[in-house]
Amino acid sequence: MATKLIAPRPGEGVEELTVVAWLKQVGDEVEEFESVVELETDKVVTEFPSPISGTLLRIDVAAGDSVRVGENMGWIGEPGESLEEEEEAEEPSQVPQTEEALVEVVEQEKTVVAEKPAAKSNFLSPLVRKMLDEHQLDPDQIQGTGSGGRITKQDVEAYLANPKKETQTAPGPKPELKEKPVQPAKVAPVPTDIPGTLIPHTSTRKQIAARMVDSVLTSPHVLTVMEVDMSRVLAHRKANKAKFAADGVNLTLTAYFVAAMSKALSEHKIINATWTDEGIFAFSDVNIGMAVALGEGGLIVPVIKQVQNLSLKGIASQVNSLAERARSKKLSPDDVRGGTFTLTNHGTAGSLFAMPIINQPQLGILGTGAMQKRAVVITDENGNDSIAIRPMVYLSLVFDHRAIDGESGDNFLADVKKALENWSD
Repeated sequence: MATKLIAPRPGEGVEELTVVAWLKQVGDEVEEFESVVELETDKVVTEFPSPISGTLLRIDVAAGDSVRVGENMGWIGEPGESLEEEEEAEEPSQVPQTEEALVEVVEQEKTVVAEKPAAKSNFLSPLVRKMLDEHQLDPDQIQGTGSGGRITKQDVEAYLANPKKETQTAPGPKPELKEKPVQPAKVAPVPTDIPGTLIPHTSTRKQIAARMVDSVLTSPHVLTVMEVDMSRVLAHRKANKAKFAADGVNLTLTAYFVAAMSKALSEHKIINATWTDEGIFAFSDVNIGMAVALGEGGLIVPVIKQVQNLSLKGIASQVNSLAERARSKKLSPDDVRGGTFTLTNHGTAGSLFAMPIINQPQLGILGTGAMQKRAVVITDENGNDSIAIRPMVYLSLVFDHRAIDGESGDNFLADVKKALENWSD
């Protein structure tokens, strides 16, 4: 008997997934628990295994299309097996049993047609609803391409890219907006007289692009930069790296940055928060996301949860685990959710300082530049100055100026600097 490939629920609150690629084609043999399709949600790509051994008989959701949790993506069974009986057995009979029932159904259908000429699903996944709320969009303005006319995240992204596109929805009264929303700039046309090659967007790149534009349109970004002497951090790392390694933990500089940020965020509640129309909501937990580069695949931001309760070794262990699972595509959707602040290390390629973009709906992001030995002026406890060679790093803090003033941002960054420069056991 043929078996359905049902779209799983990879995490709490997930209602919709995107089929990235089929790892098997129709007619291919599949072993039980062998991966057959790659699914994506929140930029996390996971492989879905086959529940049985058999042959991939049919694919119902093409690569690049969306599927709701619980819907069928395809069939696996014996070669040459017919799927008609399986599908008919699952479809409830639509034939009324009596003449009175037939009349009632016809009358109901007439009423529905009269009241709602354009069939459109009322279902909105949490992801789609969140996108509509963040951009203050009316769902009736967007033409859904999903099953039953439902709106998918691709429909919202397409509308944001071309907000003036005409839709097929019936005309009706539109809600009045107090302020006219800012629309993204139009994309410049591609020159036709210059030779070149089109590199198609991946689904991940489209998500990154949409979120970056949304962040810049949402928050007034402000940058402040400070320089940090990493001498004490490096001395501590040198003295403890072997001991951590004996316990299977790679002690990276990222762990020190996360620890210093956690301490400062616990003291500066206004930074570890999010903006709402009613007020600024300060989070009790410090959940720090760390950007992990995936090469041509873009980047992803897994989250270290409740950092305020972790030791340096615990933080280092989480950094190792999340980075490894991110690069091997083994993160779960819950691994990239719930962040309250973000760290990005743009210095891996030699960049000294940068202006990263805030990961909405957070209020700030901290960038770390490349470490360089530089000559700096050192003042001792007696006030005497001398020139010394020290390992220096620029820290770039970008914050949301709606909620955070310059003084607050500078004080937070100064505390991160102080924690690193005065590192001790």
